[in-house]
Amino acid sequence: MEPMAQTASPIAAEASPYTAKTPPPMPNPEVSPGLAFLLGLIPGVGAIYNAQYGKGLVHVIIIGLIISILSNGSASGLEWLLSLLLAGFWAYMAFEAYHTAKRRQQGQAVDEFSSLMPMRGGSHQFPVAPVVLIALGVIFLLNNLDLLDLHRALRYWPVLLIALGAYMLYLRMGGAAVEGEKQ
Repeated sequence: MEPMAQTASPIAAEASPYTAKTPPPMPNPEVSPGLAFLLGLIPGVGAIYNAQYGKGLVHVIIIGLIISILSNGSASGLEWLLSLLLAGFWAYMAFEAYHTAKRRQQGQAVDEFSSLMPMRGGSHQFPVAPVVLIALGVIFLLNNLDLLDLHRALRYWPVLLIALGAYMLYLRMGGAAVEGEKQ
């Protein structure tokens, strides 16, 4: 009797999580980006439509916090700023739900908190959102502790436009110099 050769069966090799290939994206025509946009106008519902339940909860909490700060008078003269933030976040929810639904419709993978916070590391990208949140937190904390007069500081907001324009000009001029060197 011949000894049986030990060969891995093709079925076993395909079932292994170490050798299995990820399937290609499958388009999902049942997902409606238009409906996602409309549902995104209701806090949290657009994210829930896109099966992002945690993100929907975060959206409801953020909207609730901004509305409660506005309604109980805690804004202390910054009602206009919080109202703009509220309107901007409301628009963000609808457009974000639309774009997430488009990705789902095309069969692309969508993380639970996609676009709210990066779940996959991108070491080459500057973490803009965390830096902005930290800066806003520090500014509002200093205002609450009366170490910064935010009303007086906000008079100088055009300086941000000047700095942003100078930075964009610097990038444009630096980019043109680099292009000239390549040719």
